[in-house]
Parts: sequence; C-alpha cells; structure tokens
Amino acid sequence: MNLIQSGQVEAYLHLLKRTLAFALWDDPLLPVESAKYRSASWLKRSFVKILEMVSNLGGFTLAIRAIASETDIDEGKVWRAYPDTMIGLRRLENIQSCVETALAENIPGDLIETGAWRGGACIFMRGILLAHGETGRKVYVADSFAGLPPPDEEKHPADKGDQHHTLDFLAVDLETVKNNFRRYGLLDDQVVFLKGWFEDTLPIAPIDALAVLRLDGDMYGSTMDALTALYPKLSPGGFCIVDDYALEGCRCAVDDFRKDHHITSPLQTIDWTGRFWRKEGASIH
Repeated sequence: MNLIQSGQVEAYLHLLKRTLAFALWDDPLLPVESAKYRSASWLKRSFVKILEMVSNLGGFTLAIRAIASETDIDEGKVWRAYPDTMIGLRRLENIQSCVETALAENIPGDLIETGAWRGGACIFMRGILLAHGETGRKVYVADSFAGLPPPDEEKHPADKGDQHHTLDFLAVDLETVKNNFRRYGLLDDQVVFLKGWFEDTLPIAPIDALAVLRLDGDMYGSTMDALTALYPKLSPGGFCIVDDYALEGCRCAVDDFRKDHHITSPLQTIDWTGRFWRKEGASIH
C-alpha cells in the first residue's frame, strides 16, 4: 500500500522535513570541533580554534550547547546539531508547496537543486515524489561535492573577496550524499547526481524540462551559471527558488538575470533569505 492509498502523505512529509532539519530534537552537547560548521564568523571560528588547542593539550573534550529561538530554527538562521539540510523549515515547506503545485497542475519537467551540501533538500524532493506516487520525474542533485570554487573576480567582479571556498564544512563528498539518500530509503534511479562545477556540468546535463529549479550556489558565478544553463528549461508555470538572496553575490546575479531577460514575475519572500518566483510565458532562448 502506498502513501496515497493509506492517506499518510502529509504525516510522512511532516516527519521527513523535520528529521532532515533536525527539528524533532533539542540540540545535544557537541564537541567544539564538530560545531565549527555552525558559523562562518571569523571571530567565532578563531575562538573555536583556541578552545580546540586547549582541549588537545589537556586531553579532554570541550562541548557546547546552542540555544536558538523557534523562529530562528524555522527560518534556518541557525544550524542544528546534526542536520542533513541547513535551510530551515520554511524553505523546506516552500519546496513542498512548489513541487506539490507542479504535480497537481501537471507542470512538465524534473526537479533540480544546484548546490546540495548534504543532500537534504533533494532528499525531501525525492520524498515528495514518493509520497505522491510520482514515478515519471527525476531529482537532479548538482554539486561539485568538493565545496565552492575560488572566485573568478575577472569574470564575476561581484564575487571579489568571496571566502566560501575556504569553508571546509561545505565540501561534502558524493558518497556521503548518496549514503544520506540511502539512509532515508530514497536512493534509486529517480535520483541523478551531476558532479562538477556548474559551468561544466549544467550546460550538458541530460535535462529536457524542469518543473522546479532550486538555486543554492551562494556566489554570483555559481548562481548565474545555473540560471543561464537551466532557466530556459524551466517550464512555464514552473518554479525558480533562490536560497541565498541575502548574500550579495547571489542577489546581484538573480537581479541581473531577471533584468536582462525581462522577467517580471513577482519575486516572493519565503524567509529572511529565501525567494522564489513562478515562470510565466514561453521559455527564453
């Protein structure tokens, strides 16, 4: 009996998104070294480094507990102890709304996220397809699986000084991401991995049409590469979701692309950094 027959679609997806976001549990005490990914702040990372040195010299483990409000957790402003996604519940709910609308309205095409980290958002996309008994669409997981590239400041001046490529926690290897899909029982032939830099992989990706395009590339170059290669494949009525609009590089790329291609569909707010719009009219060429 599938989930549609048993009437458990919403219950399954409710549990899945909260599990992916580590929102079912309070944060446990964490070894300091494993908590470094929580913040890209230079001050915090420096403080963590000092604490690591102290604990190594003393032969003991220092642990910390993060305290966050429900609003911060919902909006993904803080990263939980052991999440498979850092995007928060509101952006997960937006994915659900967009995918379910595309299914209900028969918007043609597959689903893709460009920039997958541990795979959580894509795992959720695959779970939505499973819950609704959709077997004809694929979920594309596009990532370098080696972190972000150094900025190409000559080609993309908006990325000047970008430090994302220095953040080791953003580099999650392909086998780890596959294992994360496997742990949720969602690794199958409806999941396709596109490994490499977006400028190399996305223009030749075996995608005919997209119903949902989710951008999570942080930088101007990564965002523009994804939009340039994939937006023409987004079906009219399909959804373009932006995860990093609060970041200057990403925001500039989205604004430039929308302006250059005369996209007037309203840019709607998900939370403090998430935005999305629905494509109107014919595909651009």
